[in-house]
Amino acid sequence: MTDVLRRGRASLAFSFFAQGVAFALLVTRIPAIQDRYDVSDGLLPAFLAAVPILAGVGSVCTEHLVKRVPPSHVLRWAQPVVLLALLGVGAGDGLWELGLALGAFGLAVGALDASMNMLGVSLQHTYGRSIMLGFHAAFSLGGIVGASLAWVGAHWDLALFVSYLPAVLVLLPAALVGSRWYVDASGQKGAQAVAPAPGGAGGTGVAFKLLLPLCLVMTIAYIGDSTVSNWSAKYLQDVLGSSEQLATVPYNVYMVTTLLGRAVGDFGVRRFGAVAVVRVGAVVAAVGFAVVAAAPGAWVGMLGFTLVGFGLCVIVPQTFAAAGRLFPGSADAAVARLNIFNYVGFLIGSPLVGALGDAWSYRGAMLVPMALVLVTLFYARSFASGPSRYGDGHERPRTADVGRGSNGL
Repeated sequence: MTDVLRRGRASLAFSFFAQGVAFALLVTRIPAIQDRYDVSDGLLPAFLAAVPILAGVGSVCTEHLVKRVPPSHVLRWAQPVVLLALLGVGAGDGLWELGLALGAFGLAVGALDASMNMLGVSLQHTYGRSIMLGFHAAFSLGGIVGASLAWVGAHWDLALFVSYLPAVLVLLPAALVGSRWYVDASGQKGAQAVAPAPGGAGGTGVAFKLLLPLCLVMTIAYIGDSTVSNWSAKYLQDVLGSSEQLATVPYNVYMVTTLLGRAVGDFGVRRFGAVAVVRVGAVVAAVGFAVVAAAPGAWVGMLGFTLVGFGLCVIVPQTFAAAGRLFPGSADAAVARLNIFNYVGFLIGSPLVGALGDAWSYRGAMLVPMALVLVTLFYARSFASGPSRYGDGHERPRTADVGRGSNGL
């Protein structure tokens, strides 16, 4: 029993890591992609927006697909498609090939994100303690590795295909082998079964009215995240007067701080509860944006972005976990619907800050994600633990029976 869960947890963590690498390799080489395909500045936003839109479609499709097949089967085939689509982005020549590769990437990413978090939520229920932040820490680590590989490719002026190929050759077979040990919500892993968490069979539907607070929190978190990823370099260089080289540092620091925060965040949830951790994260992120807005120079600005990373990093994993607790009998559907708002926040955040920066000022624009993050405080009770009491200092024993399955969690 213990070995089944341990292998399931390790293989899922590797999937999060591989996804972090693939996503970073794509987004950090956007200028190179634009040059390779001769995409105009006016057309580029349409290509970039298509990815999260199609990812939302993929997440919706996954909600219906997992009614017929386990989430592990979706993840097992979505991850190779993501990696091969990434390779396709680097291999094409015409705009139609770029559109096809990005379309496949977007649809598969939606299915991948949804199924990964479904498995993570179900494993957390089975463990009876907070482990979701650890999975997202693996994603952050993958992002750092992917960004580093992208830097190497850019530094040595490697073709996109050559830059992507080594990562795909390593990650693709490893992901396929690791997929043998995924543990589904129903507990089915080969011929074995892991029992659902106590109290995990209640309810069979997802009432959107109850899920809405978590959807808003997810959207807000990704508005903040996209603000950092899309505008931190420009803000430091154009507003705070940093050098071009120094302006590339905030995003890397942001990724490191999300890794560190998520690596220790599960311990905080177990000790103080998810509500307290989310509230502290929201306050720290808001303070970070305030520091960025008021920063007199580049180094203070980087301190602000660092605080934003520490604050935001705990919110998204706990939002997925809260959805699983809120709808224990329909957690897969809840996670799939909640995952859509990941992409909604990404689509809103960057244009919102850009429009406010052009119309008003970029310092003033940073106050908007600050205010939005504070809204999370009003919805913090949505993260309260359910009857299982895990995450509030009263964890149930780390045991589960083998040999009986359930449709619930």
